[in-house]
Amino acid sequence: MRDPYEVLGVQRSASASDIKSAFRKLAKKHHPDANKNDAKSATRFAELNSANEILGDADKRKQFDRGEIDAEGKPRFQGFPGGGRGGRAQPGGGGFENYNFRAGGGPGGGFSGAGGGFEDILKNMFGGAAGARAGGGSFEFDGPFATADLDVNAAMTVSLEESVKGIEKRVRLPSGKELNVRIPAGVSAGQQIRLKGQGDSATGHRPGDVLITVSIAAHPYFKIDGNDLRLELPVTLYEAVLGAKVRVPTLDGAVELSIPKNTSSGRTFRLKGKGMPRAVGPSGDLFVTVRIALPDGNDAELEALMEKWRTSHTYNPRSDLG
Repeated sequence: MRDPYEVLGVQRSASASDIKSAFRKLAKKHHPDANKNDAKSATRFAELNSANEILGDADKRKQFDRGEIDAEGKPRFQGFPGGGRGGRAQPGGGGFENYNFRAGGGPGGGFSGAGGGFEDILKNMFGGAAGARAGGGSFEFDGPFATADLDVNAAMTVSLEESVKGIEKRVRLPSGKELNVRIPAGVSAGQQIRLKGQGDSATGHRPGDVLITVSIAAHPYFKIDGNDLRLELPVTLYEAVLGAKVRVPTLDGAVELSIPKNTSSGRTFRLKGKGMPRAVGPSGDLFVTVRIALPDGNDAELEALMEKWRTSHTYNPRSDLG
C-alpha cells in the first residue's frame, strides 16, 4: 500500500475538508461502475478507500503521521528504546550500553553485564509475558511486532437485485488470482467481505486475508435511501386528472397503485415493506413520486384544449411564492 497522502494526491498539511474533497473526486473518477472496461479500476478504488480510512479519521491520521501505524493502519515496530540503525545500542538515553548478547542457551547464555539479565531487560521493555517467552540466545516478538502486511484489498460491484438476494460472483485480485465469492443477501454499499487465509503469504507468518469492498451499481429507476427505495413514476396528463390504476415495479415484481383524481406532479405515495430487506425487522418502504409526462412532439388538439382551459379556468399554483 502506497503512502495515503500520495494515493489521494494531497499534502501532509492538507485540511480535513481538502482530504474529503480529494477522496470524493478520485472515488468518482475511479469507481468500477464508471470504468467497466478497466480491469485495474477496482484495485485503484480499493486503494483510495484504504487511504481515506487512514486520513479521513483524525486519530488514525495522527498515528500515521507519528509513524505508529503503516498505510494499512497496522502497528509498526518502533525498535528498542534508545536503539539506532540496525538495532545498535547507543550510549545513554536508555540504550543497551554495557550489554552484550552471546548465542547459546543455558547458564551464561543471553545478555550479560550490569543491570540484570536478558529476561529482566525484556520484562522492563515489554512486560513479563515477553520476557517469559525468551529462551536461549534468541527471542521473537508476538502481536503487532511481528505483523506482516499480507492482506489484499479488492473491490466488487453488484446490482441492486444481487445485493438483496445474494449471489456468488468471481472476483479478480490485483495479483491476477481469481476467486469465487459468496455475496450474502442484504449486503450494503461499502460493506467489506473478509476471506480468511486467501491473501498473500510469507514464511513464518499466517496467510493474510482478502478484504473485498462491495459497491452497488446505479439502478435504472430505483434509488437507495437507507433501507428505503425511491422511484419516480411517469403518468399521463389524463391519468393525473381523471385518476387511474398503474403498475409500479418493485423488487418483488410489479404491483398496482391507484392514482387519485387531480394528482399533481411531485405527489409521493408510500408502499410499505417494498423497500430494502433488513437482516432484522421489517423491510424498508418504497416511495413513489408522480411525474406528469406530456406526449412527445406537438399536439394541436391538446394545445387547443389548453388554450380554452387557460381562458375559462385561470389559476396560479405559484401564488405562495410571492
